[in-house]
Amino acid sequence: MIIKNGLVFTENGFESKELYIKDGIFSTETSANQSQITEEILDATGLYVIPGLTDIHFHGCMGQDFSNGSLEAIEAIAKYQASQGITTICPATVTLPADQISQICEVAADYANQHGSILCGINLEGPFLSAKKKGAQNEAFLQRADLDKFQAWQKSAKGLVKLISIAPEFPENMAFIREVKDSVTVSLGHSNADYETAMKAFEAGASHVTHLFNGMSPLAHRNPGVPGAAYDCQHAMVELIGDGVHIHPAMIRTAFSIYGADRIVLISDSLEATGMSDGTYQLGGQEVTVKGNLATLGDGTIAGSVTNLMDCVRYLVKEVGIPLETAIKCAAVNPAKSIGIYDKYGSLDVGKVANFVLLDKDLNLKGVYICGKKQTQKNKK
Repeated sequence: MIIKNGLVFTENGFESKELYIKDGIFSTETSANQSQITEEILDATGLYVIPGLTDIHFHGCMGQDFSNGSLEAIEAIAKYQASQGITTICPATVTLPADQISQICEVAADYANQHGSILCGINLEGPFLSAKKKGAQNEAFLQRADLDKFQAWQKSAKGLVKLISIAPEFPENMAFIREVKDSVTVSLGHSNADYETAMKAFEAGASHVTHLFNGMSPLAHRNPGVPGAAYDCQHAMVELIGDGVHIHPAMIRTAFSIYGADRIVLISDSLEATGMSDGTYQLGGQEVTVKGNLATLGDGTIAGSVTNLMDCVRYLVKEVGIPLETAIKCAAVNPAKSIGIYDKYGSLDVGKVANFVLLDKDLNLKGVYICGKKQTQKNKK
């Protein structure tokens, strides 16, 4: 396949150039088989050509939650995500009993990636979190970090666990960071840690922040907390939920000014209600009420989003004023880098898997391709 006449995303902005695909991989013109290339010419005139997005922090969609622990749930999630231009996924658990987490890991490890988005990892959001900043996590199952349990989950997942959230203010959790930092990306989240504690955690090996500003003490002038420590640790990447509910637009712009586009990972934190109508849904056994873009527990706590990652990109561009190339970087390049899969995904570079998306000038989807093959699009709610 050859893609012609499109505005192609690069880390330096959009460029007018051709892309070549052979056997589902981005190739060079000289290395690709010329007869195979000319069999299919994709004319992208008037369109942006961008990498497929990667969501490293979301829980579900289309009435299915990753924590359901079933192949059917993963397949439904993967199909919907692919239809919206999210071509690689690292779905998140919630705080659950250890045996249920094991089951989720086992099922994910057995998933064959035959349909829709590519399951590239597991995000363990819990159970090693703080009750003081639990958000929508179920306090009944919160616990201190346990290396044996984590290793058992990783074994069940066949190494698929790429990201884990930790509240570092407990001695056991700080020690855990040192023990696992070389085998998984450690993220500070659902934590009441002060600046000094967060700094120690980053020095111990944490390199990520779970949904910045949410589930942590605020960025205050005398106690900058996790957000302030993340700024002072240049290796740390920070997640931003781009649903228009969790963070005020001014704070999103502030975050870009503070951390810079190279360190921000756009996430959806979406729930099973994403792609569905208003109503009552579940998150880790807790009832969630959805009305419009707002999802809440019974006590009013915001319980994740109902916005997919591509819509988060649109929100940042159209409502917040973030340049398109910056939003794409934060939704495709940075997530892949943050969980260690950038060697295969996240850009349109030669040698990467040919996952790409076509957008028109109004950012409407005009085509989604995974491994060079066109995907079917779904209607949104």
